[in-house]
Amino acid sequence: MKRFLIKVFLFLIPVLAWFLILGSFADGNTDNYYQHFTSPKPDNMILGSSRAAQGINPNILGKNLPDRKFDNFALTVVDSPYGEIYLGAIKKKLDPKTKDGIFILGVDPWNLSIPKGTDKFSDLPEYNSPLRKLSSYDSKPNYEYLARNFHRTWYHIFRDRESNGKSNAYLHQNGWMEVTVSMKPQEVAEREKDKYADYKKIVAVQHLSKYRLESLEKTIYFLKNYGKVYIVRIPSGKNIKNLEKDYYPQFDNVLLDLSKKSKIPYLNFNSDSEKFQYTDGNHMYKESGKVFTKQIADSIKLK
Repeated sequence: MKRFLIKVFLFLIPVLAWFLILGSFADGNTDNYYQHFTSPKPDNMILGSSRAAQGINPNILGKNLPDRKFDNFALTVVDSPYGEIYLGAIKKKLDPKTKDGIFILGVDPWNLSIPKGTDKFSDLPEYNSPLRKLSSYDSKPNYEYLARNFHRTWYHIFRDRESNGKSNAYLHQNGWMEVTVSMKPQEVAEREKDKYADYKKIVAVQHLSKYRLESLEKTIYFLKNYGKVYIVRIPSGKNIKNLEKDYYPQFDNVLLDLSKKSKIPYLNFNSDSEKFQYTDGNHMYKESGKVFTKQIADSIKLK
């Protein structure tokens, strides 16, 4: 038996070494999440869903709010809506020594909604998010993340590494999701049509959630212990903007009430929606995101 165990051990050593080597090549091409769990603990954070992930550029904030380095810790509306799981992840990610941080909380009707019929914690869409499963948020390489969440063969990590060319959806080390797609009008129109159809379906199966609003409020009060908090409404294209207005007419009033109650600014850019380009009617094109991010920085400087 002892000899058998020794043979098994000797066999496992090169296998383990192979996985360790392949994992060391993981980067922004690996998937849309990995880099969120490899960067150092930040003291200035951008939060929200994919609108914030793509529309708010940490580098632009850093240039316009000097002496600050931001981390974009926004994932998707499925993985990072406001709730217990996201707040728990924020607590793990934030540098506990932070004293005067800036926290930008992106909001829209969708990351404050919940599927109808949700009556237990495990029914929440983010229940299966990497945010719930991990303990390590700043390891590089993060083998815990790869072991739990990378479901392809690990050879893909090596094959698809950044040095072979950036993917169309590239997650920067600072958490900014750079999406590179054609902006030819016909192709944009097709994507807008599909995205609008998706959100029409969502309207039928979701509703505004008291749980989400209370979780947003808890997130605000937690972060106020570490610095200044700003609620930011990130605009969308015309069609989804109108859909949001029908779906949740009182959205801005609710957020304004929350901002007054918690004594933090509500920066509402929804009326500026037509100033920007969107890749699919929902997500801001990266060049527009730079302009939008500067607007956020300018608004913060005025507060």
